[in-house]
Amino acid sequence: MPKPTILCVDARQDILDLLSTTLSSTGYAVHTTHAGLDAINSSADLILLDLHLPDIDGLELIKTLRSISTVPILVETESCTEADVVLAFEYGADDFVTRPFSVRELISRVRAILRRSASGNPDDRIKVGPILIDSENYEAFRNGEKMILTLKEYELLKALASSPGRVLSRDYLLDRIWGHEYYGETRTVDVHIRHIRQKLGDDAAMIETVRGVGYKLTATA
Repeated sequence: MPKPTILCVDARQDILDLLSTTLSSTGYAVHTTHAGLDAINSSADLILLDLHLPDIDGLELIKTLRSISTVPILVETESCTEADVVLAFEYGADDFVTRPFSVRELISRVRAILRRSASGNPDDRIKVGPILIDSENYEAFRNGEKMILTLKEYELLKALASSPGRVLSRDYLLDRIWGHEYYGETRTVDVHIRHIRQKLGDDAAMIETVRGVGYKLTATA
């Protein structure tokens, strides 16, 4: 089985050297670059992305990547604001870690993302109203049209579609989608749900908010 490939994009050579050494020693095939534009045509299984790049704004790069690809994106950066974190998630990042970070934490996050990316059940097809989840190809459709979702958006929508009409708490969704290794807050779920609703368009109301608890998906908006 080929090694998962990780593309590390960072303005600092010392960070690229650290990431390359750490990830290579863990068993991954690692490529590094200073140029964010190199990520656009990359065939990597995961992209580690700094927000402060010499050729393109990192947030804009996330938007561009997400418009053409579902490759998982793990943001690793420093000197960021809360607004940067929120925008990164809204634009399509799958996870976010702020420097300085521990090597152990980084590896845990990388493993969790790649594990989720490879966990589709090929026999699992779920239909709720106009939404169809196709796990064989890790895709979701609305009224027959493919939805452009991030990995976590897809997993959130699938989790809700797997239990139509059932309320799933934020804590449950956080643990199921991000895993016990995640260090963030439940508001991360809210950000991703908001993004999914935007992509559902006229069917956004299918995802109902249950105040103080979480969310549920119903067959009709």
